[in-house]
Amino acid sequence: MQLYNTLSAEERAIMIDDAGKQRLTLSFYAYAQIQNPTQFRNELFLAWNPLEVLGRIYVASEGINAQLSLPADNFYAFKDSIEAYDFMKGIRLNIAVEHDDHSFLKLTVKVRDKIVADGLVDETFDVTNIGIHLKAKEFNDLLEDPNTIVVDMRNHYESEIGHFTKAIKPDVDTFRESLPIIEEQLSEHKQDKKVLMYCTGGIRCEKASAYFKHKGFENVYQLEGGIIEYTRQVKAEGLESKFIGKNFVFDHRLGERITNDIVSQCHQCGKPCDVHTNCVNEGCHLLFIQCEECKSAMEGCCSSECVAVIHLPEEEQKAIRRGIKNGNMIFKKGKSDVLTFKNNEETHGVFVAEKPSRSVGTTVKKAQKVKKIYIGKGTHFFPKPSIGQFIIEENEIKIGDKILIKGSTTGEQEMIIENMFVNEVASKIASSGDTCTFKLPFRIRLSDKLYKVVD
Repeated sequence: MQLYNTLSAEERAIMIDDAGKQRLTLSFYAYAQIQNPTQFRNELFLAWNPLEVLGRIYVASEGINAQLSLPADNFYAFKDSIEAYDFMKGIRLNIAVEHDDHSFLKLTVKVRDKIVADGLVDETFDVTNIGIHLKAKEFNDLLEDPNTIVVDMRNHYESEIGHFTKAIKPDVDTFRESLPIIEEQLSEHKQDKKVLMYCTGGIRCEKASAYFKHKGFENVYQLEGGIIEYTRQVKAEGLESKFIGKNFVFDHRLGERITNDIVSQCHQCGKPCDVHTNCVNEGCHLLFIQCEECKSAMEGCCSSECVAVIHLPEEEQKAIRRGIKNGNMIFKKGKSDVLTFKNNEETHGVFVAEKPSRSVGTTVKKAQKVKKIYIGKGTHFFPKPSIGQFIIEENEIKIGDKILIKGSTTGEQEMIIENMFVNEVASKIASSGDTCTFKLPFRIRLSDKLYKVVD
């Protein structure tokens, strides 16, 4: 009886591509009294593994918190599997704003003490005594009320790339840190102000709203379904999005574009940028914001020290990593001292990477800069004929153009377009809104970006 994932991420990625099925990325949560979390966890794994569910799921005696992906064909079978439990009947499933077949590459179901770590030890605290849920229009209306205080219940690296206008954004690394800080900051407004909270999918606000009511706040509201559901309702109802920028997500995408606003800066040079990355040094994996230019100059690293490390032989890298325990420091290190601009914003200068010490025994060559313009993104790969499909989002491409296909797995691949089909018809040019396909000597991923190389 298989109760754990047995395939590597690389093997799973190939299987996903070969299957050629569109996958849905979604999240949900439910607070409930679960008597035997381990048994519950095993039941879920056995039910979901045959449905090709992949994701990160936490269960505890207080409920379930899940972020996952699955083939669209299996959606209703999956829905039946969770609604077999009374406390999940009719549960809201937050469908991702942007889809990526590789958002998750393993099925991990873990038993935790709590589904949201809050650090609270208070037997009188009732997590089910929650605040008032608001839909997108109601939330927008309350934002205009001068007696409203809006609070972002997420961490600093989440709110940095996108947030609601006028929101209080606590500079915290964890949810548990935010509760006492916000309580103290708003202590004088327990009766006279409306406290309006939001988070990614609603789970943190569910607990936070109950916490603030427990602490005596009388007018507590929360955004139903979080930013994910808010965005869906805004689009469906033609509302103005009061959320600007990107919504941070906890899968390999690290963000979903909500509006075109860029509200953050590259942590290395200060250029407007809202693309998170993890340092490619396996012994670091620092989460930070890095623009394309700095990514090229620094080879995806956060510091010259890490650039030096990735050029060492693999055995030496493993020796350096031996004994290192990063754990949750991966996200906390978003404030690392190595982030030049992030920690020295007074200079506002351009970051220049230092070459690694000669004692390292290697020289880091600065990558030659390729001038390019964004065209679109991958939407499908047909394995047998080796054909890639792309949606053209901006500008245009034509036969004879040199293109660059770029992605975390694909790397950077340049080629000349010799033949292509546009909207399933042979054509010489593809413009914004078109779907185009052409033969490729390599496999693309749905996260790959398409550029036109310009001289």
